[in-house]
Amino acid sequence: MSFDVPDDLRYLESHEWVHTEAGTARVGITDFAQDELGDVVFVELPDEGETLSAGEEFGVVESIKAVSDIYAPVSGTVTAVNETLFDQPELVNEDPFDEGWMLELELTDESELDGLLDADAYRDQIE
Repeated sequence: MSFDVPDDLRYLESHEWVHTEAGTARVGITDFAQDELGDVVFVELPDEGETLSAGEEFGVVESIKAVSDIYAPVSGTVTAVNETLFDQPELVNEDPFDEGWMLELELTDESELDGLLDADAYRDQIE
């Protein structure tokens, strides 16, 4: 099976993705991660204004099969949370890179991105 791994994102080994633009980082879980979890039934996310450190657990994704922690790929302050997921957690399965995003952070250290996997390295990990 082939999973969607967009080239313009960076990845954590724990299957989170991050997209950065103008100092803002949008975070979610990968296509591979949502497939492994199965049908997502609940998502727990932090509040706006919380400060996260790279590698820190920031939420939980619950599926029919498992409960999985989600980790911050970069450090920053939470500026937005995808509240749609509270009512429609299945968006994580249906569209993990677009409608199923989880939160946005104001980046505190852009150099942290250098420590993340690029698309090719992430593909190698999941194949």
